[in-house]
Amino acid sequence: MSNKILVIAPHPDDEVLGVGGTIARFAAEGAEVYVAIVTKGCPPDYSEEMTQKGRQEALAAHHVLGVKETIFLSFPAARLDTVPHRDVNRQIFELIKKFQPDTLFIPFYGDIHMDHQRVFLSSLVAARPNNPYAPKTIYAYETLSETNWHAPYLTINFVPNVFVDISPYLETKLEAMQMYASQIRPFPDERSEETLRALATLRGSTVNHFAAEAFYLVRQVV
Repeated sequence: MSNKILVIAPHPDDEVLGVGGTIARFAAEGAEVYVAIVTKGCPPDYSEEMTQKGRQEALAAHHVLGVKETIFLSFPAARLDTVPHRDVNRQIFELIKKFQPDTLFIPFYGDIHMDHQRVFLSSLVAARPNNPYAPKTIYAYETLSETNWHAPYLTINFVPNVFVDISPYLETKLEAMQMYASQIRPFPDERSEETLRALATLRGSTVNHFAAEAFYLVRQVV
């Protein structure tokens, strides 16, 4: 896919849910993969202990996937609508400038969570084509319980047009998700191992593979 990949995640675990198998595959194939988590839990909504636990889980999950570096920003989780848009734009721009990724993965604009929508917009602002460090390719990923819980046909719908075969890396993705012990849930919850496996199987069978992750191609410059 590329030599450098940057994944922007609104919250810890979004990157594994949406891009975990792809990260594992391309890291194994020699790509440098960087993950930036935009928000952190802040009082009174989240305790400092919960925030630190989430970050420790993220680092453990990224170790399983082969992430080269994890970057934690500090915008308030579930409160990005209270933060000046330009501040988020600027910090994501600085990440793009620093790592100069060939490929950028961002959350889908149609997700039900406002943080995801804000991160999508800020990522596109930071990756404007006139930015000399702009990535050549930008994909939007799907996040279980966020992308599919919006109102399709009333709001923008996730219709993937790029599929990454993760058949040899599905178990790695599931292992990484298990590192998020505070987020994984028993089936039939959407954030269960069974549901993750089912979605990967569905996306894979769509393109005649055992397992895949699906993306929406936002922009590609060839």
